[in-house]
Amino acid sequence: MKPAEQTIRVMLIDDHQTMLWGLGKLIDGEKPRMEVVGTARGCEEALAKIEQLVPDVVLLDLDLDGKNGLDILPTLLANGISRVLILTGERRQATLDVAVLSGARGIVHKDASAEQVLKAIEKTHRGELWLDREALGRVFGELMTPAAARKPDSEAEKKATLTAKEQKIIHTIVEGSGASNKTLAQRLFISEHTLCNHLTSIYHKLDVSNRLELYVYAIKHQLGNPDP
Repeated sequence: MKPAEQTIRVMLIDDHQTMLWGLGKLIDGEKPRMEVVGTARGCEEALAKIEQLVPDVVLLDLDLDGKNGLDILPTLLANGISRVLILTGERRQATLDVAVLSGARGIVHKDASAEQVLKAIEKTHRGELWLDREALGRVFGELMTPAAARKPDSEAEKKATLTAKEQKIIHTIVEGSGASNKTLAQRLFISEHTLCNHLTSIYHKLDVSNRLELYVYAIKHQLGNPDP
């Protein structure tokens, strides 16, 4: 008699309630093959729950209400059991490659079919990678290149840590030039306090001290252009 397969325990981390609901319905509809054991809508909540739940697979969004999911990736993997699958709308290859090189087992885009999402979870649970051929080539190429021979591109790495929200804020700052924080916050439809929190994160990631330095950095590295 064939033994019953162990249920794949999945944790969902996404700041959109509708996405969490839809994924929950999709995955729980596959019981007993897999089930959702917990959800989180932000970094702090995710870190608080990961120790209790110790899921087999974590579906992690990279943009968590302005914070970068990459920042908590090492902690999510620290238990040695959980495997992380990135589920994101992010299209910048540099960011996605950094996620995989940091320990994620694969990338699933949010426009993927239900069948692809379920298959990605299953493959990830088995210890396989869920990457397209081009991404696989880039990642293995990076891993096989001796560290001494790699060309450091610290600026590209800095840019890769910025969330979509942070990029939009930088674009608004460049476009608004000398506008006050209050004016910028109004244009972004957020509070001035929230804007200041985002700016603190941006300053830290880009290693600048204030809005003037950020403006100069953005112009120099062409960060003020909106995504096409």
